[in-house]
Amino acid sequence: MTVDTYAVKGMTCGHCVQAVSGELSNLPGVRQVTVDLSAGTATVDSEQPLDRATVAAAIDEAGYELAD
Repeated sequence: MTVDTYAVKGMTCGHCVQAVSGELSNLPGVRQVTVDLSAGTATVDSEQPLDRATVAAAIDEAGYELAD
């Protein structure tokens, strides 16, 4: 099991949280996603480490940007 936290740019509301959470939850091996709007982060609990480019693509698909 792996837990990683990613900084996400552009989230401003509950809809943002749902969009990011939904896209990340669809990634293979993801068990749980917790998005903290006030901190601008997404914490992902997965079966194995996720490729950063894959996470970035999922966040982009939701309409937001993975911070460096």
